[in-house]
Amino acid sequence: MRPSARIVGVLAVLGLLLTGCLSTGGGEDAPGDAPPGGPVGWAIGEPTGLIGSWTVAGVAGADGSVLRLAPDGLTLVADCVRRGQWRAHADGLFVAYLSSLDGDRGCTGADPVTPGWLSRATGFRSDGDARVLVDEQEQVVARLQPGARPTAGPYLPPADTEPPVVTDEARRRLDPAARLPEALVVPGRDGVLGRWVPASGARGGPRAAYVELRADGEWRGSDGCNGQAGRWVLGPAGAFLAVTGPTTLIGCANVPVASWLDGARRVGLADGVLVLVDGQGTETARLTRAG
Repeated sequence: MRPSARIVGVLAVLGLLLTGCLSTGGGEDAPGDAPPGGPVGWAIGEPTGLIGSWTVAGVAGADGSVLRLAPDGLTLVADCVRRGQWRAHADGLFVAYLSSLDGDRGCTGADPVTPGWLSRATGFRSDGDARVLVDEQEQVVARLQPGARPTAGPYLPPADTEPPVVTDEARRRLDPAARLPEALVVPGRDGVLGRWVPASGARGGPRAAYVELRADGEWRGSDGCNGQAGRWVLGPAGAFLAVTGPTTLIGCANVPVASWLDGARRVGLADGVLVLVDGQGTETARLTRAG
């Protein structure tokens, strides 16, 4: 029996309604939306969920390494012990930078301090009890399996083998950041790349102070006397994270550019000026393009 024209019409309308429910409008995330969660089962999760000791999996040459993410820093236990800093954002951003080489089991000064797989990680996702580090294209960089327990040694004191604990300070540091002030324009990645100097009126203000945000995710700079470096990542709605390594301590009228970057949780543009904003939505610094 052939369906009546009335039934066909009803089915057509239902099909249009279902299509409309599945449509994402213009296909672009609204400002403030989190990045895509990846395959089914992945979720952004709370940044505090990264705090722990993890076994690295899915990385050629690094499988079985231990990545310990503690509130006060990062430790990678592989052929030797490497330490550094990490940051995570409620929008799913992640960045890490290792700044020391300690050990005598194949780790030499010629080795890259931050291994390539960790340098490529710009985001994190939750997959059950595991965590997944992803790159800018949502491709898996590494899987982190819970429950790792590194062995104490000459470069790893017993306290650093214990699972790290989530502290109140860590929760505050990893709290969701306030939205970017409406007066600022959300920048694209190309809009923040390049060399920047403190805007006029910055505290201190030596001409030598600068920060250069590079396309490979590294930043380099100076407080006017001391060289500085680290890594950075930019996300939706101006979400921003940066980590820094150690620096020399030459005294001068230092401009704390590293502290500015470290404390920033969002960035925006105001007439070509790069504005750094902390987690409470308060402006902390302004930078203008060098030259």
